[in-house]
Amino acid sequence: MWAEIPYEPWRETCSALHLYTQIVGKYRLARTPWVNHSWHATLYVNARGLTTSIIPDGAVSVEIAFDLLDHAIVGATTDGRRAGFPLGPMSVAEFHARLLDLIRELGGSPQFDGRPNEVPNPIPFRDDRQPRPYDADAVRRFFQAIVATNHVLNRFRTAYIGKVSPVHLFWGSFDLAVTRFSGRPAPLHPGGVPALPDEVTREAYSHEVSSAGFWPGGGGTDFPAFYSYAYPAPNGFSDAQPSPKEAYFDQNLREFLLPYDAVRRSSDSEATLTSFLESTYNAAADLGGWDRDALECPLGEPRRPRPLNTGNSRPRHHRSD
Repeated sequence: MWAEIPYEPWRETCSALHLYTQIVGKYRLARTPWVNHSWHATLYVNARGLTTSIIPDGAVSVEIAFDLLDHAIVGATTDGRRAGFPLGPMSVAEFHARLLDLIRELGGSPQFDGRPNEVPNPIPFRDDRQPRPYDADAVRRFFQAIVATNHVLNRFRTAYIGKVSPVHLFWGSFDLAVTRFSGRPAPLHPGGVPALPDEVTREAYSHEVSSAGFWPGGGGTDFPAFYSYAYPAPNGFSDAQPSPKEAYFDQNLREFLLPYDAVRRSSDSEATLTSFLESTYNAAADLGGWDRDALECPLGEPRRPRPLNTGNSRPRHHRSD
């Protein structure tokens, strides 16, 4: 499942897919009540690609999905209507226009913000008429990569009984992420994220976090990578020793990176990625003074409820000291 996905050969397709997810995500954002840390706006991995889940839109509820196996946008409503169009070479403006038509056909309201977020030199969607390629094989391999990553992140998530996010794709930065919270407020974030209101960034980082995830490249790297960071970063965080040996702290991005290929080529890919997630979280939690005994627990297992004293039953080997 850990498909080969070198970034450079599909850079332009990846950029187009990123903007397409932003357009669909903006529709969800415009229709869904705000949830803490912008969790109401994200996309989720499903059996064929990415989905918005159900979006309330007046008299109907709408779901928009990226079918990354048959390469199509598929819309459905709770009253039985369906509509869609194929994914292929097109401009962002053409995708935007087709999505507006699809939403109208489903009985929804196609009004939402028409500008990209978190990308340099953003061009309004309707004005971005540059032809974009669509490498279907690369998209399929990207889907395989996020399915495998989604599995590991969801399992990692089960070892935490404190506040923890779903595993979801943020279309602004085009990363699949999971975030743990210490429970304590964080210092006011300085903001300054390109094409993103500071009030959104500050609400997202209102509390201390250790966050990890995956992006396919382009977010400060020219290769697919897993990342992990803390906000606020505690003293000594950048000097911590992550696992496995291929992981390192990137001084420009101010976060730990593990190249995707180090996981793909490993004899035990899940264990390799898990060691990165655990070691970098351990650094954030230990150096940040998190109450780990109250926040952590053993990994979840199918059909086994948590014991009532789960907050005191985490394995001691999870500590980094």
